[in-house]
Amino acid sequence: MNAFATAAARAAFVDRHLAELYPQTPVPLAHRDPFTLLVAVVLSAQCTDVRVNQVTPALFALAATPEQMAHVPVAEVARLIRPCGLAPRKSAALVGLSQLIVEQHGGAVPRTFAGLEALPGVGHKTASVVMAQAWGVPAFPVDTHIHRLAQRWGLSSGRNVEQTEADLKNLFPREHWNQLHLRIIFYGREHCTARGCDGTVCAVCRTLFPHRRRAVRTKK
Repeated sequence: MNAFATAAARAAFVDRHLAELYPQTPVPLAHRDPFTLLVAVVLSAQCTDVRVNQVTPALFALAATPEQMAHVPVAEVARLIRPCGLAPRKSAALVGLSQLIVEQHGGAVPRTFAGLEALPGVGHKTASVVMAQAWGVPAFPVDTHIHRLAQRWGLSSGRNVEQTEADLKNLFPREHWNQLHLRIIFYGREHCTARGCDGTVCAVCRTLFPHRRRAVRTKK
C-alpha cells in the first residue's frame, strides 16, 4: 500500500521533513517592529523579499513609524519604493494606512484581522503574515510558493488561494501554522521552484509521488 495515499499522510511527512530541514524560521523581510513588518509585507506584493530588503532601509530612515509615514508626501514614498514595483499604488497605501493607524488606532498596528484588513492595501494574506509574525496568532498566509506546492504535494486541489488556505489549515496542527508556512516558502524557493521542479523533480515531490511521470499543471 502507498504510504502517502492520503492527504493526511502526505501532510504529516511534509510537516516532519520541513521541520528537520528548517528548524529555525526567521522572517525573510527585514523589520524592527509590527509597523515596519506591515510596511515590508505591503511592499512584497509582486516583488521579491530581497528587493524589499534593499529598499526599506532608506524608507525607514525617512519614516519608521505611522506618525512619520502619515506626513510623508505620497510622491516621496513612491520615489523610494519604485524598485519594488507598483509604486503609485503601494505608496498611496502606505501613507493611507499610516494615517488610519494614527487616527483610528492611536498609532498602534491593529491586532485583529478585521482591523488590519480595513487598512488600505492590506488584504487577507498581508494581515495573516502580520498576525502570525508580529502577534503570534496562528495563521496560514498562502503566497504563490505555498499555493503551487500544495498542489504538487497533493494537499489541495488549489482552485484558489482561499481554498488552499482552508485545506492546509485542516491538514496541519494549528500550533505549527506560523512556522510551517515559512518552511514551505523556504523549500519552494530552494528546491521546488517554478522552473526547477514541475512536481517530478525535487525530493519531496519524488517521495510523495514516486510514480508520477507527468508535470503538475498549477491552477492559479
